[in-house]
Amino acid sequence: MSISFLFTLIVTSALCVLSASAHLQRFPHSSKHGASLSFLVVGDWGRRGSYNQSQVAFQMGKVGEKYDVDFVVSTGDNFYDNGLISEHDNAFEESFTKIYTAKSLQKRWYSVLGNHDYRGDAEAQLSPVLRKMDSRWLCLRSFIVDSELVEIFFVDTTPFVQEYFTEPKEHKYDWRGIGPQKPYVNNLLKDLELALGESTAKWKIVVGHHAIRSVGHHGDTQELVEKLLPILQVNNIDFYINGHDHCLQHISDTESPIQFLTSGAGSKAWRGDIKQTNLRGLNFFYDGQGFMSVKFTQTDATFEFYDVFGNVLHRLASSKQLHSST
Repeated sequence: MSISFLFTLIVTSALCVLSASAHLQRFPHSSKHGASLSFLVVGDWGRRGSYNQSQVAFQMGKVGEKYDVDFVVSTGDNFYDNGLISEHDNAFEESFTKIYTAKSLQKRWYSVLGNHDYRGDAEAQLSPVLRKMDSRWLCLRSFIVDSELVEIFFVDTTPFVQEYFTEPKEHKYDWRGIGPQKPYVNNLLKDLELALGESTAKWKIVVGHHAIRSVGHHGDTQELVEKLLPILQVNNIDFYINGHDHCLQHISDTESPIQFLTSGAGSKAWRGDIKQTNLRGLNFFYDGQGFMSVKFTQTDATFEFYDVFGNVLHRLASSKQLHSST
């Protein structure tokens, strides 16, 4: 066996190993003195200020100042109706930069893509060009935000949904960077499972655009119930946060401690659109515009849901021991 052939074989094998065990990109974001972390969550928002988007943004600014938030999470469908046309689409400034102007919101925005974002130039939202236009913006398909106290795993859920591939209707989806659906989803699940298994964070959150459980317009996302939920249950995830349904809701998993939290009411909401067929675990549902605040300490997690007037509609509090018993 020649040296050149052996070298090629070694390099090829190494590349195969790397591709098979790829890690999700990780972004450190230190918590306040290592003791607490607070952030806001909004989804389904980008409408150039209309449908009360500007009013929601105003209240977000007030709550963000109150809690001195560390960052903002967007659960996707960032730009309506069909994402961005390109990196230079003025919808980015008209729906984001010029709307979320409060001082307290001049922090990093961690965003995932929603199904409406995939109907435009999906890769434009991932582009460094947007980050140069507004340094707050960070949108990737799947990644991790690590504050040591809390780890947040962002998951690209749109490629999970079969109908977007087989029954797109009049819509065209930008699948560049995805490739064949099944390998993409399987590899993402492997990467996520590996990262969750290695996590030593006190609190673990998964964020995706689509709901696992919802009583809103779209209901449960069956592909996530079948493929994603079992991984979250096995790895003791505390919270799953999503958008997609234009409402605010809190549902408890009936088979694990996981709490399902929907914050998809950043602009247009769907009044009266609730499914009455699967209400198990439902704690709260609101069919108007609003957003959510989140605060973590070593022992406590607090979630508050707000309407467009800044009223607290629902509050979830969860606690853990400071030191786990052995």
